[in-house]
Amino acid sequence: MKKIGVLFGMENTFPSALVDRINGMEIDDIRAEFVHVGGVRMADPSGYAVIVDRISHDMPFYRAFLKNAALTGTQIINNPFWWSADDKFFNYSLATKLGVAVPRTVLLPHKQFPAQITERSLRNLQFPLDWEGIFEYVGFPAFLKPHDGGGWRDVYHIHSRDEFFHAYDQTRDLAMTLQAAVNFKEYFRCYVVGQTDVHVMPYDPRRPHEHRYVMDPPEYDKKLLKRVESDALTLCKALGYDLNTVEFACEDGIPYAIDFMNPAPDADLHSVGKENFEWIVDKVAKLAVSKAQNPLKPEFRWAAFLGSDGKPTARKAAAKKAVKAPAKKTAG
Repeated sequence: MKKIGVLFGMENTFPSALVDRINGMEIDDIRAEFVHVGGVRMADPSGYAVIVDRISHDMPFYRAFLKNAALTGTQIINNPFWWSADDKFFNYSLATKLGVAVPRTVLLPHKQFPAQITERSLRNLQFPLDWEGIFEYVGFPAFLKPHDGGGWRDVYHIHSRDEFFHAYDQTRDLAMTLQAAVNFKEYFRCYVVGQTDVHVMPYDPRRPHEHRYVMDPPEYDKKLLKRVESDALTLCKALGYDLNTVEFACEDGIPYAIDFMNPAPDADLHSVGKENFEWIVDKVAKLAVSKAQNPLKPEFRWAAFLGSDGKPTARKAAAKKAVKAPAKKTAG
């Protein structure tokens, strides 16, 4: 019997629906259940052919367990090694290499440093930073956000240098990015499953959290939707994520990739709505079963986790043209 395990935290609707859907397929020799784990002996198999991971980003014990499970033959959705190494600033750089449009973004040093860091630890760090050069490149309005965060935590919408420094002073020891804002007309959140299936969901981040998925969307330009789907696949194939959401803010017909490091994306029935929920449960169930039926030899080298050779595509030049020129002078 091949077991498919679901590892999860506080969420309720998706894990149980996924287990029920897989078991409801009544496939010989495949059974789904919630993962049970205690003390983990080194190099011991987990007992699962596949594990769908929904929580290890918040619990280091689970991440270490999953790495050991992968080493002993379990296929993990998503790969815990790459997930551990990934960050959003790297994602923006990779997208640029792939020719996917991304707003101008700068990585910033921590405002505060851990207690063991002294001035001698920072001898490679430019001081003072060229703030005016940074502001001129990015422009205002902009978003200040963690380079590897999620869930809209510690995100600041800023409109001037004074607002920037007020927000930056509140970022503690987080490494932050400053990213040009997109004056979007359309905004999409896309489920991508198995690096093959894309489900485009109209989304409005300006609404209260529980109302952000737009259930009564207008008609959208088919060419725009086709490019959104194509770019979402390009990013997830390059990153190697089997389950992800990719967000696009669209201005003047150009979809700008805003956020695409969501390997445990929101899949709650009450949040995403019935239609989106049914789609994601069905696709993830089929993906997990397919992996259980077709085991692959695990690959642990970092280079193997990037499905791109880093060479620019034909769209790179078009993406560069699409990105608006920086403001001539800094607001404020």
